[in-house]
Amino acid sequence: MSQRIFIVDDEEHARSRLAILLADIAEECPNELVGQASDAAGALQGIVDTRPDIVLLDIQMPGMNGLDLAARLAREGEEMPAVVFVSAHEDYALNAFDVHALDYLVKPVRAARLAQALKRVATLRGRSSGTAEATPRRAHFTVHERDRLLLVPVTDVLYLKAELKYVTLRTRTRDYLIEDSLSSIEEELDDVFVRVHRNTLVARKAIMGVERGVVGADGESERGQEAWQVILRDVAERLPISRRQWPVVKALVR
Repeated sequence: MSQRIFIVDDEEHARSRLAILLADIAEECPNELVGQASDAAGALQGIVDTRPDIVLLDIQMPGMNGLDLAARLAREGEEMPAVVFVSAHEDYALNAFDVHALDYLVKPVRAARLAQALKRVATLRGRSSGTAEATPRRAHFTVHERDRLLLVPVTDVLYLKAELKYVTLRTRTRDYLIEDSLSSIEEELDDVFVRVHRNTLVARKAIMGVERGVVGADGESERGQEAWQVILRDVAERLPISRRQWPVVKALVR
């Protein structure tokens, strides 16, 4: 299904470039450019008139900036379009996800990256299955590493495990440390992750199956005790399943 797009940017050449990119990826990601605006006031009216699915939104604009506009859209009601920020600066990424943005693109935007963003929005909003879903609060986890800010897509995460005061986030390629709590992640993204243990959430799509194996001490079983474990896609690691969560996991793999 074609996605209806509205562009908001105070620079005409930036709007023109996005329009060209949308046309270039139309076969891969069907879309219809339904409107453009150079400021927040024009965007508010245009969005009401055209009812787009996605707003490609610049941040630094005269008057009301993109962050303020996104926050206002979020207050307008349940039919808020998905917001994808398009900015020349990475510094606003943290603030962007605080106002429910589903992605954050850094200029100059490449066609492949824009296509990835449109596909992610379609998936998260249930467009691929033809059903309407509530929009998740975030599309990324934010990771602080020394002087860097990294955005790890939720869709890349295999599991999250609470360890001491941090949570370890595991992707196919490496581990990251984040400061979010497991309980808040579970509440927010319960359709993406399932709790398999009091200290572990696993991506539902990453579960290949379960098997019996010997596990270490985990607070619910003794060291060396045999118990059920999760088999994950793309990694050899096995994750123990607690007795309390076993019925939930078993129902997923039937």
